[in-house]
Parts: sequence; structure tokens; C-alpha cells
Amino acid sequence: MRPSIASVTLAYNSELLLPKQLDALLRQSKPLDEIIVVNNASTDGTLDVLSAKYPQITVLDLPVNTGAGGGFAAGLAYAAMEKKHDWVWLLDHDSVPSDDGLEALLKGLELIEGPFEAVGILAPSPIHPETRLSYPGLLWRRGWVHPPAELLRQPLCIVDAVISSGSLVRREAVEKAGLPRADFFIDFVDFEYCFRLQRLGYKIAVVRDSHLEHAIGDPRNIKILGYSRAWGGHAPWREYYISRNETLTIWNYHPDWRSKLAVFRRLLRRAVAILAFGKHKGACLRMMILGFQDGRLGRLGIRSLEGAPQPSESALFGIHS
Repeated sequence: MRPSIASVTLAYNSELLLPKQLDALLRQSKPLDEIIVVNNASTDGTLDVLSAKYPQITVLDLPVNTGAGGGFAAGLAYAAMEKKHDWVWLLDHDSVPSDDGLEALLKGLELIEGPFEAVGILAPSPIHPETRLSYPGLLWRRGWVHPPAELLRQPLCIVDAVISSGSLVRREAVEKAGLPRADFFIDFVDFEYCFRLQRLGYKIAVVRDSHLEHAIGDPRNIKILGYSRAWGGHAPWREYYISRNETLTIWNYHPDWRSKLAVFRRLLRRAVAILAFGKHKGACLRMMILGFQDGRLGRLGIRSLEGAPQPSESALFGIHS
């Protein structure tokens, strides 16, 4: 039987970004059965654009900004749990798939060794449209490592974690694993979910020939000892969530001392980079330390952090702050 497939786009103040993506979704060589936009309490004209130009699109209008965790949880609850679509294609509002992006993803099932039902996520090859940096997924080897080049050249690459945007998620996997963590709010929501699916026996596969333009952060090129590297700075409140959610995730899924040491080393390297290239050095370092402490203690929810969105607690699926 032909699988039913829906897309879920997470939108926040997206009136300028959404049309390009939605037009690409409507052009897909394999048509979607439903296109869904989760409006995360936008304060611009996002809803006006959707109602005026895209009346055929389903809009889930959240009363407050629940972040990537709450937004994708709401979208999957509707698309997978309520509407029972077989696959749900998750997208950030700044992602634009190629016209055959969905078709290419599904062709990846033909390349799976063993039963294709074992695949929980099919992911594309995201590429930053300006820097051309790619984000092909990561392997966990008591620390994050990139897959070897020869593996990335294969039509299909099995990895341990991929970013949310572009991920095609199987409904049965959502039913077994539950929804993404709303109490993470933002950052590492996707990697924790990948670990959760793997614990249930599902594979995470990257399909080489499915392409997605995705502007992850705002990286700038810096030169160190003759080498050119991309540096993407974050606001202090984002550093808090990155540090906290990664720490808690690794402590829960990989509690051996080598894995914990790998997290500490990565955060230390990040701190050195912030001191060298960051704009808000002191504030970012303080937030990283606070996030590490809260991650170890399991303190989740949305913290009252300067500059960060502050949704009401009642809208956060019952989580504490």
C-alpha cells in the first residue's frame, strides 16, 4: 500500500522564510498527503502569510513558544498519533528541500540491509546554502565523530544521530518511543530522540542523494594558523541549553566515564573558542557552566535566562521550570 506522508514545519517569526519552503513542498515529485505548520507563537505576519497564500495547509497555532522540543512534539502528536500518517517529515522553517527530496529519501528504504521496518529515521544531506558546509550525521564513539569519507560516499550511511530538520520519521517508531522532549526546549532534542530510537532497535539512515538546504546558525569563516574554520556563535541562553541538554543526554544514555569525559572535553573546547571568537564571552561561559550543572542534576524545563523566550509553564506539557 502507498504510505501516507505528512510534513511538519516548525515556524517562529517566519513570514519571510516560509514561502520558499512551502512552495518547495508543494512541488515535491512525490506529493505529500498533508502539509502541517506548527506556529510557535510568532509575533510577525506568519499567520497572515499562511492564511492568504496557503489555505490548503494545516496550521497548528501554539499559544506560546515551546521551542523545538515542544513544537515538534505537538506536530508529531497530531501527524503521527492523531492522523496516523505512516511517515512524518520534520523541517525547520529555514530548510528548503530539493524537488525530489522526499522521493529520494524513500528510495533509501530499498538500500537497507534487513527489514526496512527497522529504520526509524531517514535523513537527507543538509547543506548550508552560503557556506556549503554539510551536516551528514554523526557517530558516537565515546565522543562525537564524523563518519569516514568512504562511508559518506555510499548511497546510504547508518549513523547514530542526525539533526531534526529533514528527518523523515516512521509513525511506528514515534508510537513506541514517544514524543520529542518538550522539557529540553531547544538544542539536542534531535540527538536525544535518535538515541531513544536506537535503544528500541531502530536505525538512523542518511540518504546521500536527498538534498536539503538548511541554514544552521550563522557561521563565519575564521583563520587559525593558516587553516580556515567555520565558527557559529550563540547567545548566552542558547549556550545554556546546549550544555545542559547534551550533558543530561550523555549521562543517561552513555554513563561510562570515557563518554562523560568526552562531553567535558567538548565543552572545554567550546569555552576556549568562545574566549577566542565569541561576542559575549563572560555571559556565555557562565551559562555553559550553569547548563552543565543543571544537566548533571537533571534540572529541565525552561529557565528564566536573559534574552530567552519565556513561555508560560502551563503550555509546556506539564514540565517544571
